[in-house]
Amino acid sequence: MIPHITSQPEISPELALWGGLECTVNRVRDEYFSQMDRNGHAERLQDIERFASLGIKAIRYPVLWERTAPDGIESADWSWPDERLPALQQLGVTPIVGLIHHGSGPRHTSLVDPAFPDKLAEYAGAVARRYPWVEYYTPVNEPLTTARFSGLAGVWYPHGSDEATFIRALLTQCRATMLAMRAIRAVNPQAKLVQTDDLSKTYGTPEMEEITSFFNDRRWLGWDLLCGKVDQQHNLWGFLTTEGGATEDELLWFRDNPCPPDVIGVNYYATSERWLDHRPERYPENRCHTYRGIHHADIETPRVLATPTPGIAPLLMETWERYGLPIAITEAHIDANREDQLRWLLEIWNAAQKARGQGADVRAVTVWALLGSFDWNCLVTECRGYYEPGPFDVRGGEPRPTAVATLMRELSSGRPLSNPVLQGEGWWRRPGRFLAKPVATRTAVADIAVRGQFKSAHVQPILITGATGTLGSAFARICEKRNLAYHVLTRQEMDITDPASVEAAIQRFKPWAIINAGGYVRVDDAEREAERCMRENTLGPTILSLACIRHNLRFMTFSTDLVFDGTKGQPYVESDPVNPLGVYGRSKAEAEQRVLDADPQALVIRTSAFFGPWDQHNFVTLALNNLEAGLPFQAARDMVVSPTYVPDLVNVSLDLLIDRERGVWHLTNAESVSWAELAKRACAAAGVDPGGLEEVSAEACGHVARRPENSALSSERALLMPSLDDALKRYVEAVQERAHGVEEELPGEAAHYAS
Repeated sequence: MIPHITSQPEISPELALWGGLECTVNRVRDEYFSQMDRNGHAERLQDIERFASLGIKAIRYPVLWERTAPDGIESADWSWPDERLPALQQLGVTPIVGLIHHGSGPRHTSLVDPAFPDKLAEYAGAVARRYPWVEYYTPVNEPLTTARFSGLAGVWYPHGSDEATFIRALLTQCRATMLAMRAIRAVNPQAKLVQTDDLSKTYGTPEMEEITSFFNDRRWLGWDLLCGKVDQQHNLWGFLTTEGGATEDELLWFRDNPCPPDVIGVNYYATSERWLDHRPERYPENRCHTYRGIHHADIETPRVLATPTPGIAPLLMETWERYGLPIAITEAHIDANREDQLRWLLEIWNAAQKARGQGADVRAVTVWALLGSFDWNCLVTECRGYYEPGPFDVRGGEPRPTAVATLMRELSSGRPLSNPVLQGEGWWRRPGRFLAKPVATRTAVADIAVRGQFKSAHVQPILITGATGTLGSAFARICEKRNLAYHVLTRQEMDITDPASVEAAIQRFKPWAIINAGGYVRVDDAEREAERCMRENTLGPTILSLACIRHNLRFMTFSTDLVFDGTKGQPYVESDPVNPLGVYGRSKAEAEQRVLDADPQALVIRTSAFFGPWDQHNFVTLALNNLEAGLPFQAARDMVVSPTYVPDLVNVSLDLLIDRERGVWHLTNAESVSWAELAKRACAAAGVDPGGLEEVSAEACGHVARRPENSALSSERALLMPSLDDALKRYVEAVQERAHGVEEELPGEAAHYAS
């Protein structure tokens, strides 16, 4: 055991909230992947004010070498940081300046270039001279993790796949950090190093003890080098000098020139804690690996341990006991549905408070990816368009604050926490989280203490109308999976057209929100049952919205593409004027107007052409079932719609509800196709022969009610749902899984930091 540093500073008076901007510029072969180009911050100065509105005291902020001086200091372009760093300072937000973020520098160098440390130090000195008032720096983000990706896993440049390249990349980055701080302190002697890396821990079966112990020693290696703790007595000395190819002199240079962090920055994800198992046959193939000749499973602990690990709090104490230096959690983020993003942040905040109560000097929790992040599910090796929102969602162009932003403001100001979804447990602690037979361990359940922050013990549900309908049952299924308290109401429990019945249901269940997922859905029959259609689709939502106003509840209701007449000739957006052709469309259009006139805070979702894996009567399922059975199937070739995958619709709608969004939103899978084209695309996804498909005119379909020729929906607010091809692929997988009795995997982190 390496003794920790004995001089311990006083603990800061309160835990601070920091923010972080995902700014990775990683290189894959000869292609660079820049997060700031994709999230838009590279061109949006006004984001600075958005960040300050969150109540953060500091922000991890990029002045990246690759962007500022790719061709040398002489030709550096300082205009971008010249605007932004003073703006942060003026608004009371301290910048923690990062110089390299998961990158390998400009094209003329790399992580295994012996000249890399001196070159970065030259750039660091230039930054310090340009901004002598900047106090906090992270010259190289996550050197150990970056070395693993670039030198061992072969994912990023220079794409090494051996221990020697891994160690060379690590030593290069650590030396670069030390020389960079030396150059910075030559300008500003008070400059402080905030050194980040993944705070991981590995567990495993006894048969995996050798590798488990090695990984648990290796996780400290970057910080150990900087602190001058690596000498002949270090547990990994032999590994460094034999398999790693490091010389004794270069290792002892770190001992003789220590540069301990002023703040140990620990990054923690749901994938940070790993389970190694010598029985790979028990696990999914994509969780199995071979390391040092041993084939084994390497899986994130929430997916396999029967009893969850306690989370980050004990790991913070390990860090404190090892180094005795101030600690900040420098990345707190999870790729999950909105309520689990909130629960994850609150759990980490509480864990930091707990560690402080046990004597550890934990200074801050950093909410990571203020503008979200792109394609981390493939380790940013491709631009697939996978996006994880953060406190702001940039998919609409202008960043839209989410419920995470509200939680940040409450934490930073000490206000009571207001979001009722915090009362549930996150997916990483729920019974349905496993990907294999659970493994029993002796680990303790975390002391989350979430519910203690709420005055009421009553868990407020979401009330959902439409118990027997496609949408209502889908909401029930997904709320169950997402651990959102809910109750699906039958007409006997609440008649939405009867104000007294609505009032009684609210008094009985005491919800925080009502989702109107029911109503009259028979478009053709509505032409002869107009009164009934208007009562259920217009009067009912109006009564619900008025009740929600009285009780201060959130309200969400659903509308349709049939509020449009189809003459625009291109997809409709939210602000386009409505002009329904039939009774059904008119009932929905009038409902929209009456609901929003009564309650501008209400959320109205327009959508179109449902398909999904849970009912047998949607167009895609009927088409595939008929065509696969060799039966003919007719579909209109001259009616254009925007198909909508029901699970996507429900998940995104719930996120918007939790975000307290309002007004009209268009939610579809963002493509305009005819019904016939949809059938052919579904056949292609399912591997079904479309030979029996009969493409006919809309007139031949025999509809009673007039329908628009082109009612495709787009959005001027944001395109929040995946592509149609992606949705069809997942639809086919879900149908196949259900046929084999398997449910879909819970949402959660990609293999972000797998060993």
